[in-house]
Amino acid sequence: MSIPSPLAFSISPAELEARLRLHLLPELGPRRFRKLLSAFDSASAALAAPASAWRALGLPAICAEQRRSESIRERARAALQWLDEPDQQVLLWDDPAYPALLAELADAPPLLFVAGDPGVLEAPQLAMVGSRRASQPGLDNARAFARSLAGGGFVITSGLALGIDGAAHQGALDGGGKTIAVLGTGLQCLYPRRHVGLAARIVEQGGALVSELPLDCAPQASNFPRRNRIISGLSLGVLVVEASPSSGSLITARLAAEQGREVYAIPGSIHHPGARGCHQLIRDGATLVESIEHILEALRGWQAPTVESRVTAPAGRIEHPLLDLLHAAPHSTEALVQACGWPLTQVLAALTELELDGLVCNEAGRWLARSR
Repeated sequence: MSIPSPLAFSISPAELEARLRLHLLPELGPRRFRKLLSAFDSASAALAAPASAWRALGLPAICAEQRRSESIRERARAALQWLDEPDQQVLLWDDPAYPALLAELADAPPLLFVAGDPGVLEAPQLAMVGSRRASQPGLDNARAFARSLAGGGFVITSGLALGIDGAAHQGALDGGGKTIAVLGTGLQCLYPRRHVGLAARIVEQGGALVSELPLDCAPQASNFPRRNRIISGLSLGVLVVEASPSSGSLITARLAAEQGREVYAIPGSIHHPGARGCHQLIRDGATLVESIEHILEALRGWQAPTVESRVTAPAGRIEHPLLDLLHAAPHSTEALVQACGWPLTQVLAALTELELDGLVCNEAGRWLARSR
């Protein structure tokens, strides 16, 4: 069974099954789960205790009523069978292998189901979130920033949603890096279904899928805001790429600030609704991000050397159609579109990549090639 190594943490099969049963009980969240373990010393003892003892702890009757039901037992057995498969495990909140940053939260999940490499949860992470209905430039920015950061050693953490989340995961993978997807469903109910292939690639490339929810938990609207505290809790900081004022991404940013994490936001056009949430965050104190350096400035202690060298190290002339044009003379974005014949979105994406790599900069509305 793929539970944590006995060298680091030891738990009996009976106690593991008991914790899985507790975890399945209705209205038993992280704080109540811990209250039970603290009061009874083990999940097994808590399940054996009379209902009156649960009521004395202030727990609702619905929790105690179902603790011995056959349905709960069967679902716990199914979870144990899932754990028998390779690369599938559960991390318990009192296990030394449990991610240290997440363990700091008062409402840290008592159980974390993990598909993939659990070790990646301890690596330095940057969360990237944003709108599900993102614009093409927003998607391009998410991919470019994720690719550059992941290629330099940061793990990119997001929520596997459509839009910015998916682009962030994809950018990290394209950069040869690792990424973590925190789901708002159980790991046996991947959502959205359009990202099933992306989820498989995340695991194949050394990343992980993570959920605090029971394995068979189907999509429920209330669970998606709840998982946001895990996205921010695992990470050193949160980058909001594009978001409206009502976006759930702003919940993640607020949680990050409350957790003492860094909050970053990419500005956009004042006429674009998807930029207004980012502008609100900047007004509230988030770091305005125009290049990768604005993120790295606050994370120097965690920065992999390869990121630094990629941004500033001297190198020979790099061949690129836009660079060839800019080495000849500065150009506006519109002039580059006319000169190279590419669509505007492709030019913007390429310029973002080049800027992240420290090869170009924008001064007074014109792009210039930087000397290396």
